[in-house]
Amino acid sequence: MNERFILLVEDNPDDELLTLRALKRANILNEVVVAHDGVEALDFVFARGMYAGRDSSVKPTVTLLDLKLPRVDGLEVLRQIRANEFTRFMPVVILTSSKEEQDLMTGYSLGANSYIQKPVSFEAFMGAVGQLGLYWMLLNEQPREL
Repeated sequence: MNERFILLVEDNPDDELLTLRALKRANILNEVVVAHDGVEALDFVFARGMYAGRDSSVKPTVTLLDLKLPRVDGLEVLRQIRANEFTRFMPVVILTSSKEEQDLMTGYSLGANSYIQKPVSFEAFMGAVGQLGLYWMLLNEQPREL
């Protein structure tokens, strides 16, 4: 696995495809690991379940986290990531279609690094995700030991 990679937590296949396409269009060629629900995301982050044996010290450069997920919702995923000493500083960007003010407030109170509402139009979505990828994968500086 590449040292710099993205964890995309997305249950909607269309949004998954659009996100991957937008990253590619922005020339973000880093690996993207996709988790389709909250349980799968937590299993990946904490190297358990189907990801048991994965080196959990290798963390995503950024996690793009949808909120409305099956099994475990995105806010609970964020809560568990922030509650763990080894993952609490892992960059997490909420990327959601939710327009709920409560989701925004809760996301930030739980330690989200950013909250992006998914644009409705194709071009706006492509642009927003491309900018996210460029910022987190190329511009943002992170401590070596996150």
